[in-house]
Amino acid sequence: MDLERKWYSLVYLTLIIAFVHLIFTFLFAHKLTLYNHKVRIKKQPELPLRFRSDGTFKILQVADMHYGNGLLTRCRDVLETEFEHCTDLNTTQFLRRLIEVEKPDFVAFTGDNIFGTSATDAAESLLEAFGPVLESGLPWAAVLGNHDQESTMSRRELMSFISLMDFSLSKTYPSDEDSEDSSMHYIDGFGNYNLEVLGALGSSFANCSVLNLYFLDSGDRATVNGIRTYGWIKESQLGWLRGVSNKFQGKCLDMKSVDISPAWLNPPALAFFHIPIPEIRQVPMKEIVGQYQEHAAVSIVNSGVFQSFTSMGNLKAVFIGHDHTNDFCGKLDSIWFCYGGGIGYHGYGRAGWPRRARIILAELAKGDRTWTGVERVTTWKRLDDGKLSRIDEHVLWDRYSSQ
Repeated sequence: MDLERKWYSLVYLTLIIAFVHLIFTFLFAHKLTLYNHKVRIKKQPELPLRFRSDGTFKILQVADMHYGNGLLTRCRDVLETEFEHCTDLNTTQFLRRLIEVEKPDFVAFTGDNIFGTSATDAAESLLEAFGPVLESGLPWAAVLGNHDQESTMSRRELMSFISLMDFSLSKTYPSDEDSEDSSMHYIDGFGNYNLEVLGALGSSFANCSVLNLYFLDSGDRATVNGIRTYGWIKESQLGWLRGVSNKFQGKCLDMKSVDISPAWLNPPALAFFHIPIPEIRQVPMKEIVGQYQEHAAVSIVNSGVFQSFTSMGNLKAVFIGHDHTNDFCGKLDSIWFCYGGGIGYHGYGRAGWPRRARIILAELAKGDRTWTGVERVTTWKRLDDGKLSRIDEHVLWDRYSSQ
């Protein structure tokens, strides 16, 4: 009898549990999961970055998208005939056409990706701003400008979010293995990192970096001695960068089984950040190519960035944004400093002066039997003028003619 009573009790308890479960499922569970998005894994780009079989590696620089709320955000500084139908989507369309026509291997966004004061939701605006490159599946990376953090996310949150987006190679903090100085734990800013580009498959450099891409956080705004000014690259960042540069000079010597000429043991590097350095205004430039239409908006603090860059020896060109109507490259000492020119229609510009973007092409030298290291770096710009005109092509660095 006791066994039978226990059995009925167990069945009764089971029925009660089942009934409660059904009530919960029909009345409450859907409310608890209403805002739960399906968990998805980040789509990874094809890695490592490397030169094509034809010995080329092409980068599209996208400066100052200033994306707001998409279709609801009007354009600035366009012709009166263009204004009525011009929105953020014009920026999207231009970026999509650039990717289709140039077919880059990599896209570098150099800050002010969104215009914080016009972006209701930072995450949503970032997803729309980077939309064309996400659709393309191309590897890409970004740094922040001085307007990105003016919406709903801090600079740390922005870089973390960007680093988690599909096909992104962006990093919030530099990797420990990048620099020789592993003791440097604290580095100012969010978005300091190095990306390696390996040589062509089948060559002696297939497992060795032949081009380094340095990304730096140039900050946003600061107050110095009561004066409001723009941000700058700090000494902690420069110390880290010098360590990265030193590490890669002669790194290919570790490849014991490969006979490599000493001429290729110091791979060239390119740098990407947002706010120009003070020397852009202070030092006369040589060989200017393009248009210098506005005073460079720089920090009043000179932290020694230019001296660090020149002392490294391997940095050949720097790509910046911030000043939208400057699209020139100018040479300071042995380093070219190049503006992107401003791609965004919600950012300020000049009516009748087409928005534009910069393309950078690195080419390998041809050895006796296969590709070797980087021989030349060339650049040009594309205009959003209906024809996607290509202008101002010139060589930034050539291994055999550079001093």
